[in-house]
Amino acid sequence: MKFAHPLWFFGALSALLVAILLIAGGLALVKSIKKFGDAPRVGELLTSRGSGRRAAKGVMIVLATIFAFVALTRPQHGRGTRLIPATNLDVVIVLDYSKSMYARDVAPSRIARAKAEVARLIRGLPGARFAAVAFAGEPIGFPLTSDGAAIAQFLRQMEPNDMPIGGTAIARALERARELLQSDPRSKDHRRVIVLITDGEDLEGDPVGTAKSIGQGGTTIDVVQIGGRTPERIPEVDGTGRVMGFRNDDNGQPLMTSLTSEGEGQLVSIAQAANGHVVRSERGATGIDVIARELGQMMHSELAEKVETVYADVYQYPLGAALILLLVETFLGQSRARKFVQAQVAQQRPTRTTRRKRRV
Repeated sequence: MKFAHPLWFFGALSALLVAILLIAGGLALVKSIKKFGDAPRVGELLTSRGSGRRAAKGVMIVLATIFAFVALTRPQHGRGTRLIPATNLDVVIVLDYSKSMYARDVAPSRIARAKAEVARLIRGLPGARFAAVAFAGEPIGFPLTSDGAAIAQFLRQMEPNDMPIGGTAIARALERARELLQSDPRSKDHRRVIVLITDGEDLEGDPVGTAKSIGQGGTTIDVVQIGGRTPERIPEVDGTGRVMGFRNDDNGQPLMTSLTSEGEGQLVSIAQAANGHVVRSERGATGIDVIARELGQMMHSELAEKVETVYADVYQYPLGAALILLLVETFLGQSRARKFVQAQVAQQRPTRTTRRKRRV
């Protein structure tokens, strides 16, 4: 048994006020009789005594008040159980393919390690649906599918050298991820998570504003920050994947990649704006495995099948009791029926014969 609106129980205290008023009325009646005259002689003038009926009517009113407020609490009684089906999970992998992802502070390289761990994440979430966005200066998307292997293959076959425009356009990538979710009609009923994996900051768009808009739509964004503030040289990689040395700028100076404090703050703000969190790479790991474990736990607990007790409203019973009590109280007079009283008086009245005998 449970109550949908238990605060209405405080309203039942008003029954105490009703009882106090009825008692006060009864005392006032006794006081009025005493003012009218001698109580025993006034009692002889009454055809019947209604104190018992008045008490019964008062009790009915008090009980009806209590039952009415109990009905307002909406009592509910468990009538069985039902199986709640598992909630599906839709995950969009947003992976940074800027050339700085060739850096080798994470072996064998940031991009190679990220693709391998993303593939492991997909294998570890059977039953989930996946989409993918590969981005540098512009995003390239792969729509939602239950074929996780196709998503892993899409990300595996692409390289930073394949991206037509360089850069790190995080805002555009997040917007593309939202479009992939919105284009699938079933996704609105699923739990939606975007996993952003990047080593840079967006210097062009407004990724925090985009993330906030996505979060307001019910989608979570978790951020995996690969790399940190320590400068790392960027390898020069040819079309076959061989390292040909390191990249230099136009002045012949080594090109370095590092994330500024502003960039780290931007990634934290992106996650916070969409109710997610940031995982930073450390000790040669990308941090993607942390996100994979959290998503796996979500599917086995929050999104798993559950047995729920089904409750039915039973407020009609206390409400019916209140109505019955009020009806009985309404038709219950404060004194007995007049015919019955006259019959009693006639029985008590002496006959002529009795009076004559008394005279004799």
